[in-house]
Amino acid sequence: MVFSLTFESRLKSEGWTCHVMAEDAGGRGILFPLLLLFLVYSLGTPIWLVILFGLWYSGLVYAESTGVLDRFDATRALGVILMIRTRRGMRLLEFISKPKRFWRGFGEISIWLCFFVMFMVVLLLLLSSIAVVLNPPDDPLPASDLLLIPGVTSFVPFWWPALALILAIVIHEYSHGIQARAHGMRLRSFGVLQLGPLPIGAFAEPEESEMGRAPRRDRLRLFAAGPSINIFATYAVLILLSSVASGMVAENDGVYARGIVVGGGAEEAGLLPFETITHIDGNQIGGYSDFSREMREITAGDDAVLTVLSRSDVSDPWSERTIAVTMGDRYQYYIDECDDAPECIEDTEALLGLWGIERGDAFLGVSDLMSSTGGIDAYADIVEGEHKMFGTALVTAIRPLLMLNVPIANEGQTMSLEERGMLIAGDGAIASILGTDGMLMLFDFLFWLVWINFLLGFANLIPMIPFDGGHLVRDGVHSFLRRVSKKSHPMRIEILSNRISSLSSIFILLVLLIPVIIPWIL
Repeated sequence: MVFSLTFESRLKSEGWTCHVMAEDAGGRGILFPLLLLFLVYSLGTPIWLVILFGLWYSGLVYAESTGVLDRFDATRALGVILMIRTRRGMRLLEFISKPKRFWRGFGEISIWLCFFVMFMVVLLLLLSSIAVVLNPPDDPLPASDLLLIPGVTSFVPFWWPALALILAIVIHEYSHGIQARAHGMRLRSFGVLQLGPLPIGAFAEPEESEMGRAPRRDRLRLFAAGPSINIFATYAVLILLSSVASGMVAENDGVYARGIVVGGGAEEAGLLPFETITHIDGNQIGGYSDFSREMREITAGDDAVLTVLSRSDVSDPWSERTIAVTMGDRYQYYIDECDDAPECIEDTEALLGLWGIERGDAFLGVSDLMSSTGGIDAYADIVEGEHKMFGTALVTAIRPLLMLNVPIANEGQTMSLEERGMLIAGDGAIASILGTDGMLMLFDFLFWLVWINFLLGFANLIPMIPFDGGHLVRDGVHSFLRRVSKKSHPMRIEILSNRISSLSSIFILLVLLIPVIIPWIL
């Protein structure tokens, strides 16, 4: 999981500083890296990756012992993570953070947003763990897919996700830095956390004494600012992604099916997945609504002539052919899915009545029928106003969550290659300048920027140290206990809040490990 360690002071307060790990030269501190190497190898990580990991660790130890890290103002954390500091960007930070009242208000909104999202994150983690326990997957995920590292994870390519990750980390840490300055805390430096060539996080390093003296409400705003800016960025970029999607059109109007029903009329006629149906009985099909209108004029058992376009490769020209299809009965198709189970048949008949499906309705024998722009319709609908205001707001809210599965289902692609090959740039000004390839590249980049920002914002709200969510829980619990137990000694409240925070971290860690461990032991 990619995450951001926001402050070096967190590492120090948790006892994880590079100075502890620097004792490797004396023979101590090497246990953690060795255990980590053994763990990643035992989880199925390729041996070449384990070797590279070991070489990286050895190089860090050598650079630290010879003083190379000190010359570049860099240190080592957790044995294998390189912390690189810089003061670049401080002037810009000072300028942006000048409207302090605005940023404090933003921080206050961020607190409430983060606690709400944190509740949703915990709920999703619990539901996913329960689902894995009740229905364990046949094959466990490889270790490389658990880490979600660009270029390493099977469904996350390198270039666009890596660039999106860098941008997401920068705005995350800049938001922390802005809150620090808006509340009068000085920053010593910014920095990036490197694991080999990959940036896995970043930090903004405030003055420790000022951070410790700051009121807890100010610290809550500071911790909440990073995840919240990633969440806000997710939806801002989603609007841009939707605008780009609306600027592309289908090369050939029509519909296509992602799946062909076994034994149906389409399969018997030889229709293939992703072939574009352009005409039915000579009548042009512009999209899904035209297809539905034509199907209403046909009944089960009728023969229909379909004109379809196909090609074996995106570089090949489209070839046209006609096929004769004998339509099935749509009503009967759904009833047959029940395998003569009376209760299922009764429930299905009730649903078919709600859907307006009657006996004799024509059924082509396909599944997941889409317009030729099906690969982008779900995104374009956000700005094209296909739904009412409430529907658009709901679809927009859940769209990033639905997008998480897209690269998994499409082997690292933002849409299937067949759907991608059906699209061309529209006649808009920007689309005309960029062309089809440029529009698709822009779509890919914005898609991954949404994907990474959403994941980074949500992951940092896991209520576990060292994530932002863990620090929010600790300071939030402390503030709550101080209000309800005004007569309690401050040290007692401090100890109790730290204990609750530690217990929540352990609980969440167990919840996170269940989906990983269960497939390996069952």
